[in-house]
Amino acid sequence: MLIILYVATGTVAAVASLYFAWRSMDFRKFLSGAFFVSSGILFYLYLAGVSVPLLGTSYIQTAEVGGIRSVIHFVLFLLCFYFGFVKRPKDSSRQQRAGWW
Repeated sequence: MLIILYVATGTVAAVASLYFAWRSMDFRKFLSGAFFVSSGILFYLYLAGVSVPLLGTSYIQTAEVGGIRSVIHFVLFLLCFYFGFVKRPKDSSRQQRAGWW
């Protein structure tokens, strides 16, 4: 039951993040920093060989899975960095009108 709750919560958070990232350049900038830190920590835990337990369950994320996640998070960092800092919107007035809502 707890795993279903984790999956549902993760799905809602991912959809909300994608929605705000699509609409706001500032949110993409925030996500780039978050993915950078996350990939660094996951890569460090991979190199140290540390397995991380999933809170409230008996499941354990192995170091190898953390290494794969670190690569995925680094790719997401590069995407968010490019679309948040490097690439400018074609119509700046459209970006200002979009805002948060």
